[in-house]
Amino acid sequence: MTTTTSPRTDKPLKSPSLNGSTEKVDIAHVDISDNLEEGGEAATKGDYSGFTQKTDPKEIKLVRKLDRYIMPALFATYFMNYLDRNAIALAKLSSIEKDLGLTDVQYQTAVSILFVGYVFFGVPSNMLLTRVKPSVYLTCIMLTWAIVSICTAFARNYTGLLMTRFFLGALEAPYYPGALLIISTFYTRTEVATRISILYLGNILATAFAGLIAAGIFELEGVKGYAGWQWLFIIQGAVTGVVALSCYALLPNTPLTTHWLKPEERQLAHDRMNRDRVDETEKGSVWQGLKQAFSDPRVWLFILMYNMHLSANGFKNFMPSVVNTLGFSKLITLCLTCPPYLMAGAFTMVVSLSSGKYNERTWHITVCKIIAIIGFVLAPATLNTGVRYFAMCVFTIGTYGVNSIVLGWAATVCSQSLEKKAVVLGIMASIGTGSFIYTPYLFREDDKPRYTIAMSAMAAFSLMCMICAWIMRFVLQRQNKTLAATGAPTKYPY
Repeated sequence: MTTTTSPRTDKPLKSPSLNGSTEKVDIAHVDISDNLEEGGEAATKGDYSGFTQKTDPKEIKLVRKLDRYIMPALFATYFMNYLDRNAIALAKLSSIEKDLGLTDVQYQTAVSILFVGYVFFGVPSNMLLTRVKPSVYLTCIMLTWAIVSICTAFARNYTGLLMTRFFLGALEAPYYPGALLIISTFYTRTEVATRISILYLGNILATAFAGLIAAGIFELEGVKGYAGWQWLFIIQGAVTGVVALSCYALLPNTPLTTHWLKPEERQLAHDRMNRDRVDETEKGSVWQGLKQAFSDPRVWLFILMYNMHLSANGFKNFMPSVVNTLGFSKLITLCLTCPPYLMAGAFTMVVSLSSGKYNERTWHITVCKIIAIIGFVLAPATLNTGVRYFAMCVFTIGTYGVNSIVLGWAATVCSQSLEKKAVVLGIMASIGTGSFIYTPYLFREDDKPRYTIAMSAMAAFSLMCMICAWIMRFVLQRQNKTLAATGAPTKYPY
């Protein structure tokens, strides 16, 4: 019995770009022989994008090891990242406005200025991350933002609060795009969305339990002369520092330089990521990666898609205030902020696993956004307490389900070089998170309890995200036809 093998070539192929031009792609390094089965070439095709699920026991064992080291560390640190970030929303239910003499607009500005730092520092940080050890760099970043978070407790006026919030945003900005780059460097196209969803679960659970944690910390009101909101910043900042030091040994660097991988595991981790690329350019400078990202129109469509998604997610910075309009006590309000996020976390995992299993993105995004739109429309349509809370659960579930799919999709499509991917993820995180600069101003006090303007805007943002996903699908389908004509072994997933 003979085994059919795939033809190999050293001749560079042409890969189509969005604007119709072509770029050289050397696929000589791609070995697709392990996609073949005895008996014919039909088995080489895999799914619509040419991807075949892994069956090598060594690779399966490697992925499990990566999960044991990488994901707990990233999950724990992102959990603390969001506790620190959400503290300002919960502090409003304490006495921060009264103690610092904040007006409604000043409080909104204090919320939004955090994300100004995200916009300016996310991309440069990810460019730098391709030239330093991620484990050392991210740990230092986390320790520094922990200190600044503690300093927030000692702000004495509006100006002091603005300064600490801005620097907190600048120091937190490198973490999320850096974590995304680590995940997309170690996991393939059908694995990445699930791992990003595990990372994002840290966000969701932090947001879910932040109210319960704050409820306990607020009981320290007056201890040592500090208000409840001050203890919130002090305790969460201190715990962040401890978690950062604890996770240092678990964080990886690159597939070929991670100390807790054996030599053969390092090579396997490197090789399987090379096989997963649709096309590849030679390693260049970080500035070449910046140029590649900025000149690829698909990147800007992904940026718009993600910005619209996070714009629709703008309610999370005001979720305690929205739930507070139901008329319950402060303690019950804090407890009621938890269930919507717990359901969203479970739903996100299911959606991400389904997307990875079927190697599909567009329909998953569409279904999630339709669910979100239903919730956003229902929320201001009635004053019935039960229906409004149900609507809050619905739009939270639908919104959060999309995040990991969009980011994983972009990381796979725009992976021609590490430098380009780093810039793409940095830009998406920065400009996407930049939506939180303007969305706080949609939640106006005089629009309570319906928040009609904000909910209508969230529904519109959700619709735009869905439209962007379908445009990207049509673009990639067109490019895949050209790739098929060149004989490329893999194609763009959609």
